Amino acid sequence: MTQVGWMAGLSLTGWLVATALLGRTVSGDVLLGMLGPLVIACGTWLLMERTYRRNPQQLTAVMVGAFAGKLAFFAAYVLVALRAAVVQPATFVASFTAYFIGLYAIEALYLKRLLAGERPT
Repeated sequence: MTQVGWMAGLSLTGWLVATALLGRTVSGDVLLGMLGPLVIACGTWLLMERTYRRNPQQLTAVMVGAFAGKLAFFAAYVLVALRAAVVQPATFVASFTAYFIGLYAIEALYLKRLLAGERPT
């Protein structure tokens, strides 16, 4: 399974577990809290891996550019989710925070392995 597949699989499993434990009433809030971090983490990983394979010297520049884009995206995403969507703020923020931290921890481990010359699995 690819790195993106692992991130998506773990995220979906977490969502299913949260839905089973907390009930369907918060399922949508948890899902929205998961989707933004998951989409961006997967996209960023694909971009970083492709850049590293093609031209490792460009990786830092790509990561800096991606960071700036992520700042803007996440600010807009959270604002829209809290203002326009029908979500429970506490549940959404808890889910968003948990997925954000978890997915970027996974991404950091993959990056460490990539830079060490290993193929992350």
